[in-house]
Amino acid sequence: MHQRQEGFSLIELLIVVAIILVIAAIAIPNFLRSKISANEASAVSSLHTINTAQTTYSIAYPDLGYSDTLTKLAMPASGPVTPAAAGLLDWVLGCSTQPCPKSGYDFTITNTVGSPINAYTVTAVPSLPGQSGIRGFCSNQVPEMTYDQNGGTNCTAVLQ
Repeated sequence: MHQRQEGFSLIELLIVVAIILVIAAIAIPNFLRSKISANEASAVSSLHTINTAQTTYSIAYPDLGYSDTLTKLAMPASGPVTPAAAGLLDWVLGCSTQPCPKSGYDFTITNTVGSPINAYTVTAVPSLPGQSGIRGFCSNQVPEMTYDQNGGTNCTAVLQ
């Protein structure tokens, strides 16, 4: 009599592995596109948050106008709020290094004008262009939200 062996043959295992690889090849690009979309949505939301903090800062400190750094909008390390740490942004967006990284984007306040500061631009550019985000985003005191399709700060298209 023939004794039957238990388990899978090498061919059966290779077929299963090939099927898993085909499914992964389809799923991974969709996952990466979803992550980029989520990072871009987070960047736009963060720009809105920064604009709101800037408006509050300019009202609280009219002799200074808008802030020229994200650090000035951040929470103080200790003690009361001051113009150097107004307590309007969390520690992620109000980081002490420039640019401030968050969700695959780097945020910076640039182009401050006047004394007191009456105009500014805040930018969000992908930390890893093409991987963490595609578009770069810009906003200002208006607040007008624009974007650069190439991921930089040449924001000419208006975000709808």
